[in-house]
Amino acid sequence: MARTPRPPIVAVMGHIDHGKSSLLDYIRKSNVVEGEAGGITQHVSAYEAVHEHEGKERRITFLDTPGHEAFRALRARGAQAADIAILVIAAEEGVKPQTLEAYQAIEEAGTPLVIAFTKIDKNSADIEKAKTSTVENGIYLEGLGGSIPFAGVSSKTGEGVPELLDLVLLTADLAELAADQDGPAEGFILESSQDAKRGMTATLIIKEGTLKTGSFVVAGRAMAPVRFIEDFANKRIPEAHPSQPVSVSGFSSLPPAGTPFKMVPTKKDAEKLVSEGGQIREADAAIEVVEGVAVLPLILKADVTGSIEAIKHELAKISHERVTIRILSEGVGTIGENDVKTAQTGDAVIIGFNVSTDSQARDYAERTGVLIESFSIIYELAERVRVLVTERAPHIMVEEIMGEAKVLKSFSVAGNKHVLGAKWVSGELSVGDQVKTDRRGIPIGQGRLTNLQVARMDVQVIKGEGEFGLQVESKADIAQGDTLFAFRTVEK
Repeated sequence: MARTPRPPIVAVMGHIDHGKSSLLDYIRKSNVVEGEAGGITQHVSAYEAVHEHEGKERRITFLDTPGHEAFRALRARGAQAADIAILVIAAEEGVKPQTLEAYQAIEEAGTPLVIAFTKIDKNSADIEKAKTSTVENGIYLEGLGGSIPFAGVSSKTGEGVPELLDLVLLTADLAELAADQDGPAEGFILESSQDAKRGMTATLIIKEGTLKTGSFVVAGRAMAPVRFIEDFANKRIPEAHPSQPVSVSGFSSLPPAGTPFKMVPTKKDAEKLVSEGGQIREADAAIEVVEGVAVLPLILKADVTGSIEAIKHELAKISHERVTIRILSEGVGTIGENDVKTAQTGDAVIIGFNVSTDSQARDYAERTGVLIESFSIIYELAERVRVLVTERAPHIMVEEIMGEAKVLKSFSVAGNKHVLGAKWVSGELSVGDQVKTDRRGIPIGQGRLTNLQVARMDVQVIKGEGEFGLQVESKADIAQGDTLFAFRTVEK
């Protein structure tokens, strides 16, 4: 298996107002190949940029991650979301609480880190003061007691951006990123959405192998035929290689962000993989369902902090044996696009209390299927969350014992059909019920009750004391003294 170097996958994180989006926009406009950049007509969750490093053009994949909680959610689902993280810190402000939260998420994931001190073009920028702020908060830079490389950048003039990209590629070289391009594609789902024209569509990040048209992709319980592959600029390409972000349509259901995917050659292979379920670790195995308990992730936005506390107090009263509520993030103010992005990645519902939703967030939520619920009365909010909890509960198949009988005699056996004499013990036994056979407390097989007779007359139900005849279809060797349990499998 020949492994060759692959481009790095980079996540840009940090405080919401420290220039993350501006930096990503600048790189996209200045480093994406002309023509490809023109193809980006709407928000993309990932794109490829080109940077000349040591005389050679090299590609870098950037993830437009919604924030550190989404980064954590991807990580918790089993997706190594990025090879390298860029932590943005505004040169005019230094480290903020959100900066430390993002840094902690990066540290937890064990992701190599580069720091970008942004907004150096501003008169109020003081990069030396910002560097001191990082060290005081336990983020140790190169030359200041640590090994984290950094660069000062301006997303307005572009100053420092080439140096930042050089640092990213040097970090990638140290990590010796490589992949086997010859095998079937594997990777993870970055995001998925319902498109009116294209159906259920997902953005895939390839980590190994090559994705080819004519194959099938399986992600958890979802599968899709790879009829065509689109790159980040919506151009159709015949195949895709490691580190490329691509779009595939036609999924059978929407795979959650972070779900690992695998490519297989045929529909039969895809269906087998979906049914087996164990060969690809599903997203909800990591975060959605733990020991049969599902998670309802919420994002809370309210008018004041006191409202947030009141909402959390009400939510604490909601309990369900198969669902737990998890608050991904909380904040005061208008519901914005960043909230929707976080909700999309974390499969969360946004709960707003006495706040509005800005138009960009509303449009993005409609495109991606993110649910935004708005309230002005707390008890109505709590009632709605109770409904959401019930809807999120995983369905469990439960066997209900309907009746019990003791076998008195086996009259005949023809193939799998047993004609028996039995005595009622408890409950009801009905024609069509499934039947389990026990011998001295040990299960020996299952079957189906196909006929019941009392005094040689066919009946549909036995529900009282007495002896009766019955016919059971079963591969088990049913004998005198065995116990029959009639049961039904119900979904709860």
